[in-house]
Amino acid sequence: MNHFVLHKAIMALVVAAVLCCGAAAFGQDDWKAEFDDICAKTDQAMTLPKEELVSLVERCDKLKLRIEQLEETQKKVYLRRLQLCRNLFAFTIDTLKNK
Repeated sequence: MNHFVLHKAIMALVVAAVLCCGAAAFGQDDWKAEFDDICAKTDQAMTLPKEELVSLVERCDKLKLRIEQLEETQKKVYLRRLQLCRNLFAFTIDTLKNK
């Protein structure tokens, strides 16, 4: 009887570990999809409405917090790339204000 309970407890721990690792792996990649979606729009920046540009800047600011949690090398590279995307969107907003 005790052997059966121990086996069941071990199986529950294994299932929990697999679910936890899977969730963590998924969570690690969700920032990349957001990054790709945001920065893919830099080519269209001059044709986007001001409201969408403002939204993109806000998304950059929000994503920055997530990227700051990555390991050092990845963090440096993606923070720099994200900043370039953000700067372009902000520059486009300023350009539209001056028209």
